[in-house]
Amino acid sequence: MKLTADIWVSAYLTRLRLSEIPAFVVQKGDATAGAVLIKLNTLDGQACCYQRSFDLMTGDRKWVVLSDGPEPDVDGSIAKQRGFDPDLWVIEVEDKQGRHLLDESGLD
Repeated sequence: MKLTADIWVSAYLTRLRLSEIPAFVVQKGDATAGAVLIKLNTLDGQACCYQRSFDLMTGDRKWVVLSDGPEPDVDGSIAKQRGFDPDLWVIEVEDKQGRHLLDESGLD
């Protein structure tokens, strides 16, 4: 069974909150089927944006880097994606240590 986007986002934000990692919904997308982008802001002028991607070889869905580098460049990449997909969710995670928890079990 596939989770809806709003349930996944809620669970992700809860997991981050329990780990004391600040995160914010920057753009709320379609509640049922919106794609989700995760922007990791390391608070040093750098950022990284992750998106879920389908691996054709294994059939798995994995988090991959959409863009990485200076925060304004990453923001530009996200803005471009928002132009393509009005149903897109954007979650910003702020952590100096670079933690995003996307590699933990249950978030794939």
